[in-house]
Amino acid sequence: MSTEHSTPTATPTALVTGGSRGIGRAIAQTLARDGFQVFLTYVSRPTEAEQVVAEIKAAGGQARAFALDVSDSAAVSDFFAREIKDSANLAVLVNNAGITKDGFLVRMKDEDFDQVINVNLRGAFICTREAAKIMSKSRKGRIVNISSVVGQIGNASQVNYSSAKAALLGLTKSCAKELAARQITVNAVAPGFIETDMTAILSDDVRKGYEDSIPLKRMGTAQEVAETVAFLASDKAAYITGQVLGVNGGMYC
Repeated sequence: MSTEHSTPTATPTALVTGGSRGIGRAIAQTLARDGFQVFLTYVSRPTEAEQVVAEIKAAGGQARAFALDVSDSAAVSDFFAREIKDSANLAVLVNNAGITKDGFLVRMKDEDFDQVINVNLRGAFICTREAAKIMSKSRKGRIVNISSVVGQIGNASQVNYSSAKAALLGLTKSCAKELAARQITVNAVAPGFIETDMTAILSDDVRKGYEDSIPLKRMGTAQEVAETVAFLASDKAAYITGQVLGVNGGMYC
């Protein structure tokens, strides 16, 4: 739950799911820099989420953090009704929340497959559906789905994650067609190998192997992904919808 009460505001609001760390954190901070009031969600890292809020406020921006499981349809519907519908000027939704439950296909448990699909794909669907109801009334909005290069090329030991990220591309294109008449754009960003907490634990040999497979010969940064999202959320991208922008150093081009 947020530690503050909702108050009506004319400031455009950007909702970033999974905004407590990594790419989500960078997106939240960048959209706040660009003048959005940022609502960020988290599940298990309240301290980190509140730290992002504190950093945004220290830089002169506006932000609030909310505990929200995006795969819980009832919780998401309640959140949108309580915190956004009559209280915020929702302009941008960034579906970034995601988890991994890696494992080889023959050993992967049903629950590990289902949980990743429920959070990474179903969660994006639920949030998009609720956001679209609000944005349709104002006849404007930007929705950005965070996919992955592995949703385009696959990855061993990530059948569940790759499937969810690939399905996000279909969700993006279908929603773009449905919502265009309401002047709502829907696009996806597909990061490649990005410097995050997850990649920081890689051995030097594994890191070098990844970097050698990237034409630009380096991993990307969370900020480079965030700047791409910020572009799609801006007026500069008003005529772009249904597209997938790869931020991957040329891995898939």
